[in-house]
Amino acid sequence: MTAPDNCRYTPDHVWVRLVGEIATIGITDHAQDELSDVVFVELPDLGDVEKASLVGVVESVKGRSDIYAPIAGEVVEVNLDLVIDPLRVNSEPYESGWIFKMKIDDTAQYEALMDASSYISVVR
Repeated sequence: MTAPDNCRYTPDHVWVRLVGEIATIGITDHAQDELSDVVFVELPDLGDVEKASLVGVVESVKGRSDIYAPIAGEVVEVNLDLVIDPLRVNSEPYESGWIFKMKIDDTAQYEALMDASSYISVVR
């Protein structure tokens, strides 16, 4: 299981990477491994979302997992490549398997998320 140091994490296995005011968001390596082969990703709608609101779904051969916004902000981009190739979530969860990007105003919510070592201790 990998958990890059340049990301923050939620207890429900969502990662967030912040560059400037844009947060890129996806599911963790641990989550994709538990789900197995991803067959469909329901992407969020563009626009404002509140922290902890339901924004999407990842479906796999094992079942379905809801995705909740780890922070509040405005969804400004979704990864349309996942419509054609949802297995990117499995093969590169922290790179081409990202799910959406948000513009955030308050970095305090990002800073409150777990760092990599804390996340790893939770899942082991």
